[in-house]
Amino acid sequence: MHENTEFSLSRDVDAIEIPSGRKFTLEKGTQGVITQTLGGSYTVATPSGLSRIAEKDLDALGLEKPEGQSKEKSAGTNGEVSEEDVWNQLRQCYDPEIPVNIVDLGLVYECTVKAGANGKRDIDVAMTLTAPGCGMGDVLVQDVREKLAAIPTVGHVEVNLTFDPPWSQSMMSEAARLQTGMTW
Repeated sequence: MHENTEFSLSRDVDAIEIPSGRKFTLEKGTQGVITQTLGGSYTVATPSGLSRIAEKDLDALGLEKPEGQSKEKSAGTNGEVSEEDVWNQLRQCYDPEIPVNIVDLGLVYECTVKAGANGKRDIDVAMTLTAPGCGMGDVLVQDVREKLAAIPTVGHVEVNLTFDPPWSQSMMSEAARLQTGMTW
């Protein structure tokens, strides 16, 4: 939506360096270009490299939050959380370097929804990364936790990283392979 939009930061913002995952501050006046706007975060290119900026800092980029967007997804009318609700929410998590959600990338190995305390639902996710040394691992795990916790009636979210089996391009959906040009 705002890809290739140039900006000059109107204030300091917290950012995450890609691909290291290091947190730092982009200073007011920093100029750059928005390269990706998916899943409620923004990947920007500045003279210091690629960084991820949270949706809460859109004003510093000179943008407003798009109308009609909410991180919360509604559960069924009976308050139950279905696996479909969970998988749909996981599809809102994106790798900051690849414009494909983590489900279609094949990073989510397992997801279970079970009864929790006080009528809430607990969610367990087993996922991987495209590479074991990926510095964005903690960022992606936190993004999954936040997005799933935003579902009404979810109590606890547990996200476990595993590298067994190791991720490979063959785990990507056909749509993801087409989108990234990784067809064979």
